[in-house]
Amino acid sequence: MMRVARLYDFGDIRIEQDARPEIGPGEILVRTRACGICTGDIMPWYLRRKAPLVLGHEPVGIIEEVGRDANGFRPGERVFVHHHAPCLQCHACRRGEYVQCQTWRESKIVPGGMAEYFRVGAINLSDTLKMPESLSDLDGVLIEPAACVVKSIHKSGLKPGESILIIGLGIMGMMHVRLARNLGAGVIIGADLFEQRALRARELGADFGLVVSGDNLAEQVREITKGTMADVVIVGPGTPKALHAGLAAAGKGATLLQFTSTPPGEEMTINPHDLYFNEIRMIPSYSCGPDDTRESLRLIERGVLSARDLVTHQFPLERIGDAFATAQKPEALKVAVTFDA
Repeated sequence: MMRVARLYDFGDIRIEQDARPEIGPGEILVRTRACGICTGDIMPWYLRRKAPLVLGHEPVGIIEEVGRDANGFRPGERVFVHHHAPCLQCHACRRGEYVQCQTWRESKIVPGGMAEYFRVGAINLSDTLKMPESLSDLDGVLIEPAACVVKSIHKSGLKPGESILIIGLGIMGMMHVRLARNLGAGVIIGADLFEQRALRARELGADFGLVVSGDNLAEQVREITKGTMADVVIVGPGTPKALHAGLAAAGKGATLLQFTSTPPGEEMTINPHDLYFNEIRMIPSYSCGPDDTRESLRLIERGVLSARDLVTHQFPLERIGDAFATAQKPEALKVAVTFDA
């Protein structure tokens, strides 16, 4: 038997006993060392449609058992495991659109990362990465979320010297700041409702950390950019209001990237006339694929992203409720749950 953290409703997470997974010939069993709490894990509408479930999809652990056909892996190795993996053969995969692969959407780790052990199916081994000894377990929990940011920055088309506005300065926003600086962005503007986040963004590389009050974001961006507005806008919060604010701050020929889904049924009004003549591109970026996780790991190895800067809180599994409550606070960036060695 093993302990798992199972969610029944938002705010209702219970530590329960569950059977330890058994593996097949092409699979591995991983003993969890740490698992991050994802931004999506604190979105009530997103979680409730999945409940009940064992939480966690940002895990790092030690391989406990290896099936006879799971070539290239051995017990005792420390690994990051992506909870989804593509087939690499379908039309979507050939185009590099891994998250549109049906296999990607159906694959998963069992029962989840917030468990003492989890099973990694054969398909997921294609996006299971061995952790360098130089990196900590807490560095490892950054790999999946950082990979989502890698994909986002690439899709935005950000070029060296261009200005970028990042709306929402939680963990994902802060990683956008770090990667934009690493890629040689010109003016980097972070914006949030909380002053402490705006100040932290400046510490992590933003040129400006704006505190948003009412509808003053566009005017602040106009002043900073001397009227040209932002070349790239990353909208973190999944709300029509944030998307409208991002559009208002986007310059002519800009790209606006929606990083988080809005809840089902929420709508926003967009004037296609203005989009057309200003040539503003609106694109989404959802999750990440194996190319992104590998680039993410390389960035963490180089110190571009580090647990030292970004993991602000950690809790043992027994305090899972405190961990999730903390993850919802403005002072928290990445919150990790750790397991007994």
